[in-house]
Amino acid sequence: MEKRLKVWVYKEGEPPLFHRAPLKDIYSIEGHMMDELSNHLNPFVASNPDEANAFFLPLSVTNIIRYLYTPRLTYDRNPLQTVVTDYVRLLSTKYPYWNRSAGADHFFVGCHDWAPDVSTADPHLFKNLIRVLCNANSSEGFRPIRDVSLPEINVPPQALGPPDLNQSLLHNINKYRTILAFFAGGPHGHVRRRLFKYWKDKDKDVQVHEYLPKNLNYFELMSRSKFCLCPSGYEVASPRLIESMHAGCVPVIISEGYVLPFSEVLDWRRFSVHIPVRRIAEMKKILEGVGREEYMEKQKEVMEVKKHFVMHRPPQPFDLLNMVLHSVWLRRLNVRLI
Repeated sequence: MEKRLKVWVYKEGEPPLFHRAPLKDIYSIEGHMMDELSNHLNPFVASNPDEANAFFLPLSVTNIIRYLYTPRLTYDRNPLQTVVTDYVRLLSTKYPYWNRSAGADHFFVGCHDWAPDVSTADPHLFKNLIRVLCNANSSEGFRPIRDVSLPEINVPPQALGPPDLNQSLLHNINKYRTILAFFAGGPHGHVRRRLFKYWKDKDKDVQVHEYLPKNLNYFELMSRSKFCLCPSGYEVASPRLIESMHAGCVPVIISEGYVLPFSEVLDWRRFSVHIPVRRIAEMKKILEGVGREEYMEKQKEVMEVKKHFVMHRPPQPFDLLNMVLHSVWLRRLNVRLI
């Protein structure tokens, strides 16, 4: 990939719907991918479209919804779909690149929950498009062979990611990680409601809270926990997946249909635990059944793989942004131009 991938970013479209996306908060990876691919110093950015082998659609689903749906009086996806469809038709008329591959070497990045709906209005037009999505739900049409699962990262105002609090804990996990499992968050979606039904404020070992008291620190509690619970919310993805790794905590994935990021190259079984939603009531027994040696191996793997979930600007080899491009590149290898 380092020697061959070249991405052309279409220049058409005007901010804020195109060429601009959030750089902070929960949908920020949209903005960082777009901002980085707009940087001509990035080695993967093509200087002209004829040298490119992948084409980026610089649209922001988050901004389209922010500006076209404010105030939020409707949940009709038609305005979103119309903007994107018209944009692709413009590009396919003006340039030869979309038509020669039927869109199979084109991609967009969307972290908003509605991003998968971009392509549903015209399934024939978008059937080959590479969709890079945080909402990577296989039960709702996400196709791992073509689409890319995008990690969801909550970028705070003052930094590029959650703090690393785990270094002093690595030397004596049994001493410092006194909490078996931890979660704090809102009751969003049926998975979390089921989690709260069985575990909310009921067990000192499995600490599940809807909201933390102000005197408690979220990341500190993660760093004192052996396992960090990552239940789906309204949609499958959660920034807790990355937050748990930054805290040196083994993620416990509680979801249905979630295609995990970079799973084409990472074996998530080595550094996480998956608990089916139907077995939430058995969660403590399942986690206590992970032996010390097995846990230590998983925790060690967390520390090894977390470098792939760290965002740098400019990007560094094997970091989050480059891993996303690597996932796009693997899909691009399947494309044979007409």
